[in-house]
Amino acid sequence: MKKLILGALTAAAVGLAGLPAKAETFVTVLTGGSTGVYYPLGVALSKVYADYVPEVRTSVQSTKASVENLNLLQRGRGEVGFALGDSVSGAWNAEEDAGFPQKLDKLRAIAAIYPNYIQIVARADSGITSLADLKGKRISVGAPKSGTELNARKIFAAAGMSYKDFAKTEYLSFGESVELMKNRQLDATLLSAGLGVSAIRDLASTTAITIVEVPKETVAAINDPVFIPTTVPAGSYDGVTKDVPTVAIRNILVTRSDLPDDLIYQMTKSMFDHRADLLSAHSAAQGITLQEATSGLPLPLHPGAEKFYREAGILK
Repeated sequence: MKKLILGALTAAAVGLAGLPAKAETFVTVLTGGSTGVYYPLGVALSKVYADYVPEVRTSVQSTKASVENLNLLQRGRGEVGFALGDSVSGAWNAEEDAGFPQKLDKLRAIAAIYPNYIQIVARADSGITSLADLKGKRISVGAPKSGTELNARKIFAAAGMSYKDFAKTEYLSFGESVELMKNRQLDATLLSAGLGVSAIRDLASTTAITIVEVPKETVAAINDPVFIPTTVPAGSYDGVTKDVPTVAIRNILVTRSDLPDDLIYQMTKSMFDHRADLLSAHSAAQGITLQEATSGLPLPLHPGAEKFYREAGILK
C-alpha cells in the first residue's frame, strides 16, 4: 500500500512539474523627463502594480512625455502612459497640428488624474511680470511638439502672441531650460507640470524667480474645455509669496484597447487602493481622486477600468 501511495504521489508531482508556469505580464509605464512629475509618479505607480497586481513585472521608461507616450502606446510599445488631456484629444481626433496625422484608435483611458499647471517662470531680474513682457525676450517652450509645447502655442495665441514675438525661442526639456536660466542664457521658460515640479524647485533654490500670470480672459480665449483657470498658490516655490492666476489641464492615464480587461481592472483598483504610495512620491498625486477619475475624458474608458468605476459607484 505504501508503495502504491508513494507511486501515486510521485506521478502527481511529475505531472504538475510538466505543467507550464503561468506567464508573467510585462507592464511598461511611459512617463516623461526625470525632472518633471510624470517620472516620479510613474516609478511609484509601477511599484504599486508590481506589488499588488498578480503575475505582473513592471518597468519605467523616461520619454518626451505626452505626444511620444501616445504614439508608443498605439504601436504597442508600452502598456500605460501619462499624457495631457489636450494631447489625448488631439490623438483621438487626428489633429495633425498636434502631431497626430492619423487617429490613434487603440488608445483607451484608465483615469483622469491630477491637473498640470502652466507655470511660466521668469528670472526676477529679467523684468518680466506679464505675458506682454515676454516680447523681445529669450524663452524655452518645451521639447518640439511635446504636450508642453502644444500648450505654449495655444496660450500665446490666446494672448495674441506667437513665437515670432520672442528674441529667441528654444525647444528644450525642463532640466535643460532651467540650466540655461541659471546661466542667464534664457529669460523665461514655460512648463506644463504638476505643482512642486523639481525643475522649478531647483531653479528657485539658486535664482530669484517670478511666476508670470495667465489671466482668466486669456484662458477663456483658448476656447477649449480642457483648459481651466486656476492659481499657483503662494509658497509653491521659494520666492513665490502670493497666489498667481494661471491655467491648468487635466492629465490622463492612458492604456491600449487590446490589453485584458482583468489586468486593467486590477491596475485601476490598485492605483486607488494604494494612492498613499503615489502621494509619498509626489504631492501632485493629491489631485488623483476617484470622484474625478471619469470626468472630462476625450476618449473611451478601457472596459476593465469601466468595470472598476461601476463597482465603486462612480458610474451607473
